[in-house]
Amino acid sequence: MKTRRTGWMAAAILLGGLAGGCHSARPAATEPAAPTASETHAGTGATAGIESLYWARRDSARTRFTDADVRFMTGMIVHHAQALVMSALAPTHDAGPAVRTLTARILNAQRDEIATMQNWLRTRGRPVPEVEIEGLTLRVSEVDERMMHMPGMLSDEQLRELDAARGPDFDRLFLRYMIQHHRGAVTMVDELFRTDGAGQDELAFKLASDINVDQKTEIARMERMLRRLSGESRDR
Repeated sequence: MKTRRTGWMAAAILLGGLAGGCHSARPAATEPAAPTASETHAGTGATAGIESLYWARRDSARTRFTDADVRFMTGMIVHHAQALVMSALAPTHDAGPAVRTLTARILNAQRDEIATMQNWLRTRGRPVPEVEIEGLTLRVSEVDERMMHMPGMLSDEQLRELDAARGPDFDRLFLRYMIQHHRGAVTMVDELFRTDGAGQDELAFKLASDINVDQKTEIARMERMLRRLSGESRDR
């Protein structure tokens, strides 16, 4: 980007000089001499210096992360993975159209975010949790057992209760539990940003901010859906 801009500026200056010559009463300028070897070397050196500075700054951006950022990424991979377990139940548990649309959106978004967080850890030389889901069973490598008890995480009993529900009962229970789950993710983001020095890494900040906004938006949506379902239940 810097090289092109330098080229464009040089071209603009040259064109400006030519245009000025066209409007002058003086004779047209003669063909400019080709740059000497020393001039070419100097220009190349300046460009190389700018490029080196650019890449150095890019590399330094990857060093502005803390242990808190690593814990957040690792924990959020586990947290998102449980949301995948919950959402994958919808097609086989007679979920209504609105809940199926919601769960499809959650599956797509959180799979992508898991991949992003895994890559963030990988490029920074940190252990990368790998997710394996089989029914209600969630296995995540490279994590401490305490990660399974983060804010909003469903207990085994709650997962079994969700698995036993069908139709409208499943919809209501799913919404209640996913609201709980999303609120937990918001709490994790708040904890990250309250930690001194954390969240300075550009990608970590962007991802955490996006998760915060998306989860709060979906919480509001699910609360409206739950109110409609509760109203339909009372009408019956």
